[in-house]
Amino acid sequence: MKRRQQGILTGMPFMTHVSSRSFVDDTGRKISLAKTPVRIVSLAPSITEILFAIGAGGQVAGVTQFCDFPPEVSTKPKVGYANPNLESLVALQPDLVLAPKEFLKPDLLAPLDHLHIPLFVFSGQTVDDIFSQIEIIGRMTDHQAEAAALTMEVRRQLVAIKARMAGVPPVRVLYVLNSQPLITVGPGSYIDQLIGLAGGLNVAAKSTTPYPRLSMETVLAEDPEVLVFPVGEAEGISESEQQTWRQWSGLSAVKQARLRQIPADLLNRPGPRIGQALERLVTLLHPSLAGPALSGRP
Repeated sequence: MKRRQQGILTGMPFMTHVSSRSFVDDTGRKISLAKTPVRIVSLAPSITEILFAIGAGGQVAGVTQFCDFPPEVSTKPKVGYANPNLESLVALQPDLVLAPKEFLKPDLLAPLDHLHIPLFVFSGQTVDDIFSQIEIIGRMTDHQAEAAALTMEVRRQLVAIKARMAGVPPVRVLYVLNSQPLITVGPGSYIDQLIGLAGGLNVAAKSTTPYPRLSMETVLAEDPEVLVFPVGEAEGISESEQQTWRQWSGLSAVKQARLRQIPADLLNRPGPRIGQALERLVTLLHPSLAGPALSGRP
């Protein structure tokens, strides 16, 4: 039975899966867990953050090379990222592997199936999908109460910020996810949703894909008032690439010197820190309306 997502603001309960220990992932594959997994391998930083945020960090046996939050994750064995090392992964003797759909490849899926290692795949991109992932992982790890408390707190953060932004005239925003080629976020992505909640008007709102490529002609026509760049050691837009945008002197964002930065690991990961990411976006787009800092790493 397909699960029903709950809204950001409503807090209505999810539809559960087939049974309390059976789960259907976002590819339609069903897995059954005979017991609570105690050796979990996470193949995405966002999934790792969820596991630790609900108190299941002790059940994590392996992570990706880019999993760096919270700090305790640094002690966990690494198994690669987009192309995880199968031998290293299997050597960790996992009883559950959690992976994002974009990195799912036949050369990973088939061996794990052959070895009877349960693999659960997430493909969600919306804010509601993030809540759904937290709820499912909570059930899988027997941390349902912690997962429920986490989703309630994040939802409270989003509701409070949305109320603060009510009636605020939006500013046109371009989020530069990648420079060459120019890739941004569009409808169907959680970052697009957060831009809207933060009082922004995404200049890629007319796109038909969650992560569209834009031409400079489109950007110049839409004339963003703010350019936002993800930055960080492992991912993000370099300072030199950011500076190249200053050549487009006709853009309102350049004329007003509103080129802004946000930690890539805060906004680009669909995980439990999206409330903090939203607060940071409000600060970038509407500095006068910035509220008190939310708990956690800035």
